[in-house]
Amino acid sequence: MTKNTQPLAEVFGHLVSDQSSKAVRYRSRRLCPFNNKVPNCNKDKARNPLGVCSVFHDGIPTITCPIRFREDWLITDDAASFFFADSTAWSSLTEVRLNDVHGKSAGNIDVVLVAYDDTGKIFDFGALEIQAVYISGNVRDPFEHYMKNPKAQAQMDWSTQTNYPRPDYLSSSRKRLAPQLLFKGGILHSWRKKTAVALNKSFFETLPPLKTVRKSKADIAWLIYDLQLVKEGGQERFTLTKIDEVFTEFEPALLSITTSSPGNMDNFINLLQEKLDEQLETPPNNKLIEKPF
Repeated sequence: MTKNTQPLAEVFGHLVSDQSSKAVRYRSRRLCPFNNKVPNCNKDKARNPLGVCSVFHDGIPTITCPIRFREDWLITDDAASFFFADSTAWSSLTEVRLNDVHGKSAGNIDVVLVAYDDTGKIFDFGALEIQAVYISGNVRDPFEHYMKNPKAQAQMDWSTQTNYPRPDYLSSSRKRLAPQLLFKGGILHSWRKKTAVALNKSFFETLPPLKTVRKSKADIAWLIYDLQLVKEGGQERFTLTKIDEVFTEFEPALLSITTSSPGNMDNFINLLQEKLDEQLETPPNNKLIEKPF
């Protein structure tokens, strides 16, 4: 296990140690190189965006911004290979609202891939959900400290600061992934449409074991990516790389992710007993009654 002192891996699409003219320009202009809907990063705050793409955890970069997964749109190629036959003409649409039977929004689908015929008419589609990782702690403070002097703070030691930022995989699965599958995934499954989920390898490894099936039988494709260090033109950078793909049916996967593993009931009863004993031993909070003179 590697101890991190610098929590930031990528800022505005470049390694924090990258002092090339391109990296300096992206930082100074607050630009996003990963196909954001606008040229600039607009994460958290439009005027002062939180330009952190990934953070280090145990020496490994973990993606914390969903836009980071859009590098070269590799995720759409991988999802299309699950949704459609090889010869299919397809395109992608981002942030598509999905309504339930009452016309209420079940949320936006990150990317919808649509297959169309020679006349441009859609005959099939599939949903691609992007699952970045929540952060526990405070990532804005080290980001703003780094941005004051990126060259001097590239190797800054943030380990002694309070609220050191770390990936929160449990919250990411319980507060985001599970609701996404339950609400949006439930509607898509009722329509007999497939879903692909793009997520970081380190995040996938924290999920409960999933029962796998053949690709042809699957309702969900789990597209698993990692950031791998490469050198281009003498400059190092991280590049999005698909590590694996796992195929599951919808209902078993949902059940596995949303079902908690039970602890020992005796331990829970002991906790209840301790609380009850404390309650019985604590005298009632009698109010002082003032007598008239």
